[in-house]
Amino acid sequence: MDASKLEQLKQFVEQCKSNPSILSDPSLSFFRHYLESLGAKLPAAACGVNDDKSRAFNIDESDEDVEDEEAPAVGEVEEEEEEDEIIESDVELEGEIVERDNDPPQKMGNPSIEVTDENREASQESKAKAMEAISEGKLEEAIEHLTEAITLNPTSAIMYGTRASVNIKMKKPNAAIRDANAALEINPDSAKGYKSRGIARAMIGQWEEASKDLHMASKLDFDEEIDAVLKKVEPNAHKIDEHRRKYERLRKEREERKIERERRRRKAEAQAAYEKAKKQEQSSSGRRPGGMPGGFPGGMPGGFPGGMPGGFPGGMPGGFPGGMPGGFPGAMPGGGMPGNVDFSKILNDPELITAFKDPEVMAALQDVMKNPANLAKHQSNPKVAPVIAKMMSKFGGGSN
Repeated sequence: MDASKLEQLKQFVEQCKSNPSILSDPSLSFFRHYLESLGAKLPAAACGVNDDKSRAFNIDESDEDVEDEEAPAVGEVEEEEEEDEIIESDVELEGEIVERDNDPPQKMGNPSIEVTDENREASQESKAKAMEAISEGKLEEAIEHLTEAITLNPTSAIMYGTRASVNIKMKKPNAAIRDANAALEINPDSAKGYKSRGIARAMIGQWEEASKDLHMASKLDFDEEIDAVLKKVEPNAHKIDEHRRKYERLRKEREERKIERERRRRKAEAQAAYEKAKKQEQSSSGRRPGGMPGGFPGGMPGGFPGGMPGGFPGGMPGGFPGGMPGGFPGAMPGGGMPGNVDFSKILNDPELITAFKDPEVMAALQDVMKNPANLAKHQSNPKVAPVIAKMMSKFGGGSN
């Protein structure tokens, strides 16, 4: 071995003794593995334990900072989601309503029976007696006569309509509505049926339904009583309709705001996730080995051994032990690597970076650097041969 190279190696070993942390440089991982393979026990500083812990702490702290920075944005979205429920106000209506009657339903006729002429005549006689009772204010008696008339002729809408009107006078809106429905089933164009049902519905506060029935009754057979009741019913019906439309609009607007908030929330979450991933990627790329221009993997100052001024730590301008007297095979005659090599081509090549982390590959490269003639024995190694070929192309000015 050349005496000058041997002296440089001694200097390097002495420097490692005085400062073991030199061996913690990632580019010397192959040398550490070699020493350990010989049974050497390296100090913690040489393995970079403290540095790794420090880096782990910084990574965790950085990730927490990213999460903390994004938290306020999510909180703001959650606060926006809080919105009071819509509580409907009462509608101020005019007019009095009566209590619903809960008496058992009055007797209804059997529409399936055949009505004879005698039954029709008898039904008319019962109706006449009912009208006389009504004129005398005997409403209960009138109901009995009309019920008999309905039983004799259950196909008469007029009989049901008349009994419905008497039930209205007796303030029995439910009974009146049942009779009015029966009249309208027999004759859908029964004005008396619509009128009685409209008035009965108004009595129990069904203003909108009452307005529809009364308007239909007015179209079929207008009278002053219908018009008078409509004047009391319509204002309340309009108020209810406006009230309903108002709150339908408010609920629709509230739902639209809810949808918009959800859209903004998803957008904010997606943006936060993107920003977090972006920061983590930037942080990760900043810690990736080989980040320092001009150095071998791990950012070793001074560049690849034997190639740049300053060389290996400890002042080995002639390169790593062995000196590469014949230059790197096929590329660098004259000894050592040329000083004008663009190391960014190596540092930016992920395949080479990964290969440099393999102790077997680094040991083979060192072997070739000591003696270029040893290249032949590594050509058959599937790990080493491609790496050497790629490095040769890089140093030769290739772009691979």
